[in-house]
Amino acid sequence: MSDHTYTPTFRPLAMLSGMVLPGLGHVVAGERARGLCVFAGVMGLFLTGLLVGGVDTIDSKEDRVWFYGQALVGPATFGVDWYHQNRLKVIDARGMLRTANPGEGRRPDGKVEPGGTPPNSKSVAKMNEIGTLYSTVAGMLNVIVVLDAGFPGRRGRKSKGAEGARA
Repeated sequence: MSDHTYTPTFRPLAMLSGMVLPGLGHVVAGERARGLCVFAGVMGLFLTGLLVGGVDTIDSKEDRVWFYGQALVGPATFGVDWYHQNRLKVIDARGMLRTANPGEGRRPDGKVEPGGTPPNSKSVAKMNEIGTLYSTVAGMLNVIVVLDAGFPGRRGRKSKGAEGARA
């Protein structure tokens, strides 16, 4: 039995940093390599979702429930959503913001232009769903990463009991 008791540490600055940018919490806590790996993993999954399903996979208006999970990635999600809502959607005759239908374009003021080319369209078949799922899983993964940055656990520490067992 070991005399050494582990007291958990709480790193609030690392947690807040990890919410701003995936992996930044670990970098702030002094674990640079781990932070870069986390960034590559979470943002790679998020960007893969965008590549597979298109920008339409991030949609706070039409896919609100999925957006809640995607928002956990951080400000990158809000930037993509802003671009999608303000540059790719059209305003119909009722004043509602929506994705353009085939055969509709977007005028500079955002209103529907009949006969134009849509600035954006939903991806075909299951690609939109797969992309949405990837980007949402990236957000959920980031929650685990943020908790790991804030509550590091025993990672990298040797206890006296483990040393005695090896001797």
